[in-house]
Amino acid sequence: MNGRVQLLDHRGMPLQMQDTAHFAASRVARELREWLPPLASADAEMLGENCTIAARSYDLERNNGIAGGAIRTQVDNIVGTGLRLASKPDWRALGKTQEWAAEWARITEAKWRTFADSTDFDAARQLNFGGMTVLQLRAAFLSGEGLALAMWLPDRPGAKWATALQAIDPARLGTQTGIITEKMRDGIEINEYGEPVAYHIRKSHPGDIYGFGGDITFERVEARTAWGRRRVIHLYEKLRAGQTRGKAILASVMGAFKMLDHYQRSELQATVANALVAAFIETPMGGDDIASLFGDSKKYMKERDAAGFDVKLEGASVIPLFPGDKLSAFNPGRPNTAYSAFVEAVLRYISAGLNMPYELLMKDFSKTNYSSARAALLEAWRYFMARRDWIATYWADPCYELWMEEAVSKGEIDAPDFYENRAAYTRCRWIGPGRGLLDPLKEAQASDTRMKMGMSTLEQECAEQGDDWEEVLQQRARERDFALSLGMQDIHAGPVQGGAPGTSSPPAPAQDDEDTDNPTEEER
Repeated sequence: MNGRVQLLDHRGMPLQMQDTAHFAASRVARELREWLPPLASADAEMLGENCTIAARSYDLERNNGIAGGAIRTQVDNIVGTGLRLASKPDWRALGKTQEWAAEWARITEAKWRTFADSTDFDAARQLNFGGMTVLQLRAAFLSGEGLALAMWLPDRPGAKWATALQAIDPARLGTQTGIITEKMRDGIEINEYGEPVAYHIRKSHPGDIYGFGGDITFERVEARTAWGRRRVIHLYEKLRAGQTRGKAILASVMGAFKMLDHYQRSELQATVANALVAAFIETPMGGDDIASLFGDSKKYMKERDAAGFDVKLEGASVIPLFPGDKLSAFNPGRPNTAYSAFVEAVLRYISAGLNMPYELLMKDFSKTNYSSARAALLEAWRYFMARRDWIATYWADPCYELWMEEAVSKGEIDAPDFYENRAAYTRCRWIGPGRGLLDPLKEAQASDTRMKMGMSTLEQECAEQGDDWEEVLQQRARERDFALSLGMQDIHAGPVQGGAPGTSSPPAPAQDDEDTDNPTEEER
């Protein structure tokens, strides 16, 4: 026996000297013992802090080019200039036919455009649906949420529709006392299920210098009317159960952005300051010697200047020196040799926090090849499509539903039993900007192959490029008809499968007998 004693647990196994079964829950490990954050509810963590985060987020977007560019890149790829409606009524649920659904969708889309493409969409008559969508998405990214009121303005001159949306800055959402209770969460009044029943909106922005000292009262706006019409659209990403307000997407990387900005400014200032110094002049005289001869260093410098020893570094110049002086070159350590690598590492961390590839964040593809760039952009596109579906569901769909309710009540759209079948009538898709092509030829061939194999449709392929498949076919038919009217051959690669209405395919040109043995391009 070696005299060692081993402790055993109740199963006879060696006792592990650890305070918890999970290392992540340890309270004695050096890495974790000081890390004891409270486990609070979503609102307890957010309410009271969201205003500070939003203010810092807006400031960062204004004054940091990379942060501002990241927001613009996301907005451009998610909604671009706006979302296009593709109505898809659920004809099965409505007991209709597919042909009825196609015709009904065409009429509905045309009438929707009279509302969405007009600035009458905006209660302030400044933005159309596309512009308002961009505004709401930017607000959701920077302050964590977008807010709009559904207005009913029937007396506006020249307006076809009474429905209009009024954008509200989320900073106006709150209460005069600022007290948060079980049913009042920072301006949002909820019921026992957590459903918003009313919004308390300040009549002026708390930071508006023109309204300072004016009306600071709040107006209570019910979330819906008595018959269920939405009055408030509150756009935010809900990350936890019980979350009432949103969080800016820059919140998790805000500290890194600020420290990087400070480091870059300091490095640039040091580099500029060092660039102003060309060389040093060293004198063998010490400070005591200078003081004994001249009284102070200022008098010494005056004597140097009077003697004509004013040294200026100019091109091809002869530099005079005071007797005993020596000219020493200045070799600063700026720019820092590790500057570029360090900044890139921080920016890669930031890009991961923003769900964007580094190459897209910095618009820098100089260090990547085709395969890497394609993989990065595919990952970015997956994120953009998820965000597009989110804003379509929680912003575009409610706007479409508000308009359709008015259109049905005016008899502009035939939708019997609309309120009982609201979801079936308002079912739709939203087409955003296309994802672009890295290699147009290869990707066009891949698209053609997917359709031939039955893995995709023309509608899906066109939607990926931001186009409507029906408009594409109609335009192709018009071009083909016009070309044939001029006696030209088909200007397209091939006839539309199934034949477009009012079109015909020209006969194939006759081949000489000696060419029959030559394989065609398709056969090759």
